[in-house]
Amino acid sequence: MTAIERFLKYVTFDTQSDETTGTTPSTEKQMEFAKYLKTELEDLGMKDITLDDNGYLFATLPSNVDRPIPVVGFIAHLDTSPDMSGAGVKPRIVEKYDGSDIVLCAEDNIVLSPRNFPELLDHVGEDLIVADGHTLLGADDKAGIAEIVGAMAYLIEHPEIKHGDIRIGFNPDEEIGLGAHKFDVEKFGAKWAYTMDGGEVGELEFENFNAASAVVQVKGLNVHPGYAKNKMVNSLLVANEFVAMLPADEVPAATEGYEGFFHLVGMEGEVEHTSLTYIIRDHDREKFEARKSLMLECAGKLNGKYGEGTVEVVLKDQYYNMRQQVEPLMHIIDLAFAAMQESGVEPKVKAIRGGTDGAQLSFKGLPCPNIFAGGLNFHGRYEFVPVQSIEKAMKVVAKIAELTAKRY
Repeated sequence: MTAIERFLKYVTFDTQSDETTGTTPSTEKQMEFAKYLKTELEDLGMKDITLDDNGYLFATLPSNVDRPIPVVGFIAHLDTSPDMSGAGVKPRIVEKYDGSDIVLCAEDNIVLSPRNFPELLDHVGEDLIVADGHTLLGADDKAGIAEIVGAMAYLIEHPEIKHGDIRIGFNPDEEIGLGAHKFDVEKFGAKWAYTMDGGEVGELEFENFNAASAVVQVKGLNVHPGYAKNKMVNSLLVANEFVAMLPADEVPAATEGYEGFFHLVGMEGEVEHTSLTYIIRDHDREKFEARKSLMLECAGKLNGKYGEGTVEVVLKDQYYNMRQQVEPLMHIIDLAFAAMQESGVEPKVKAIRGGTDGAQLSFKGLPCPNIFAGGLNFHGRYEFVPVQSIEKAMKVVAKIAELTAKRY
């Protein structure tokens, strides 16, 4: 079975995570996929295969050399985003893409167009895998899983390629920020690892956002509107004041590169009570801390205006920039860089405008930069992945294993 055939099978599993359940994995359907993968790894001949009650699947491809070599790991996540349905995914391959619009669903006029997604034009002549416009595709991160499993199969089929022990790990709940929380780094046993969870071909990332969530609770005072003068406090209007106090140009739609942002992801309320939900992101730790402080300052000013306790901000750090953990170990970046070059891929070292399990794992003692998986337009109906990108990522995984044996 090729990596592409594996991917087309994997996306038929509905594995959305759910942040409301409080369980690990957050959905039983992730465990069903993990059990399927466990059987597949057993059929491949992988060793030391374990699947724990939390949905963490680990396995080993044993070394084929007779000297000590550092154990390298490759990691991908089982779940797909809760942002859009992953049930009933119907993948199809658009062969030799010609640069025109791709009709995902003619009946509902759902079209993947280079007018809206110009990155399509970077893949003219390639074979693109898409869904039918009613679900996401699931390349995030089932492409990563297919690439890792495909690389293991390739190395098994080519024993002339020398490598040390290789550990692979597939975990649940990355999309809700919990993928690394119960990841047993000691049990995994790798010296370092790579998450196969990036986007465009060539991406190599060892910097990510510092991340926090913020929940803003606004208390109002509701009285009859005809007699409300100097009495009513409309929590909806106070909440809007809070929103307006944050920099209008520091939002996702107006930032790029190393620029951080405040992202309002939810607003719900009535006169008596309103709740705002934010995520806060910045690559620079000092600027990250300043963003959190600003939210508290805004709340303080509104409390001074409307009365203490009107606005409450609850902040929760989610993950930090892995750069400080990886930078002292730049040889693992150099290794991936060389593996890409030898696989015919131009490396593109960049900062992640997001986070991966690798960020949290790096702080748990497993340095874990991120490598491209090849998909684009994640988390929505316009997601796609080129066949050729999956094949290139698979080659990079195998090449990293080979170069680790050569260099160590």
